[in-house]
Amino acid sequence: MNRTILAILKILSKENKIIGSKEIAKRLKMHGINLSERTVRYHLKILDERGLTKAFGKEGRIITEKGRKELETASTVEKIGFIINKIETLSYLSDFNINALTGRLILNITYIPESKLKKALKVMENIFQSPYVMSDKILFLERNNEFIIVPEEHVCIGTVCSVTLNAILLKHGIHIISKFGGVLEIRDGKPYRFGALISYDGTSLDPLEIFIRGKMTDVMGAIKNGSGRVLASFREIPIVCLDKVKEIYSIMRQKGFQGILMFGEPNHPLLDIPVGMDRVGIIVVGGLNPIAAIEESAIQTYTSAISTLYDCQDMVDFKKIIQNFK
Repeated sequence: MNRTILAILKILSKENKIIGSKEIAKRLKMHGINLSERTVRYHLKILDERGLTKAFGKEGRIITEKGRKELETASTVEKIGFIINKIETLSYLSDFNINALTGRLILNITYIPESKLKKALKVMENIFQSPYVMSDKILFLERNNEFIIVPEEHVCIGTVCSVTLNAILLKHGIHIISKFGGVLEIRDGKPYRFGALISYDGTSLDPLEIFIRGKMTDVMGAIKNGSGRVLASFREIPIVCLDKVKEIYSIMRQKGFQGILMFGEPNHPLLDIPVGMDRVGIIVVGGLNPIAAIEESAIQTYTSAISTLYDCQDMVDFKKIIQNFK
């Protein structure tokens, strides 16, 4: 389905009345498409023949149910690349200062049933003591605030998203390329290989959410036995920035932030994944590992990855939350 026909269907789908070619041509200009009424009628005839629109003489058209379903499918295809665009947008908008620990960092938002909260916190306690989280700071809400709505009989947990690393480096003039989200196999406590990968620029959904829903993780196994499967991502940085990135990462660790599991060698594959020319691969933990562990414990959650920007100073140490519920 080409861009013009898709735009016409979108216009028709927003109305519950018949629309003529003159009005459609006018509205197409808002989509950056300049067509004459005659050309619009040509496209409408194609849509009629496909059963996606229904003609009412000279009055105009309405979209059919088949047309709505076709639009929904086409819109999904149109969203491919949505996640990588979201990563880049939030990285730019974040004003988090790692030195001062001020500003907004990027969070994953998860809703957990109140009845399962104590069990969920107990599970997460193991994860927050491991290298498989970005930070031990979390957002904890039991009721609505001005930014986040908490559903009834649920609590909201916000975990630091690994894209915060992108934001930190960007503020230092370093562009990091997010290539893949994956399931990383851990053996003897060390990264061994990726068992599954999804390209960030080829999906309309966050890869880590997909892997959680697919029950593909074994975060608890990685922590308790040193062998399991955790959420992680593969990213690239320019060779010329390697020393600077390591310097910034050292500051992050001093400030209670972590996340980088491995640095590769310049122009060499990392865990068999090739890198671009004059680049270095790095493996970064997934911010949703605590949530993956909860799901492994048969607690259903509702999660939105790479969800929002939130002020770092409004977050608390996970240990304080645990103490309040013991």
